[in-house]
Amino acid sequence: MYNVFVNDTPIIITSSLKKINNFPVYLLKDVVIEEIVYKLQHEKINGIILFSDNLEKDWVYFLKNFKVIAAAGGLVLNANEDILFIFRNGIWDLPKGRIEKGEAIETAAIREVEEECGIANLTIIQPLITTYHIFFQNGMKLKKTYWFLMTSDYDKKLTPQTEEGITKVAFKNEVDVTKALKNTYGNIKIVYNTYKELP
Repeated sequence: MYNVFVNDTPIIITSSLKKINNFPVYLLKDVVIEEIVYKLQHEKINGIILFSDNLEKDWVYFLKNFKVIAAAGGLVLNANEDILFIFRNGIWDLPKGRIEKGEAIETAAIREVEEECGIANLTIIQPLITTYHIFFQNGMKLKKTYWFLMTSDYDKKLTPQTEEGITKVAFKNEVDVTKALKNTYGNIKIVYNTYKELP
């Protein structure tokens, strides 16, 4: 199953016949992807399911409708297992950014977290999940973000990257994380839930 967000509304691409949230169901091979995206932008729909009888093949077909932009980021823990959040455009988010040409995914993830948060001493523990969302910038694009679980023992003042529109950076405990998740993106909830489900 793949979740692709348009703003905060999911397109769920699945080979399962199980009904999810009473979302309308379409056969992926019968739809025009641009029309589905337009529908999600302009109609009051909570989500759409695209059913596939060959998930991997249909996923490749789905991706061909977009210019794919690769990004990488981190869910960063400190010694207390607080989680590092950034605040941008009035929404709590996790640090991430585009992968530069020729750059390794892990290198990009660490660099972006360092740049956006003014943090150091980052260590990648493991890959977490890859998320997808559609955005519009000179046409319709799909951002594919590789997420990593990271730690840092950095205990100095954090500095938000204000030129990227980030106004706050903070490690949040479990209570504050719960509040932040009420004002974040669907993809960030998926990243957090993936972390919480780790053994």
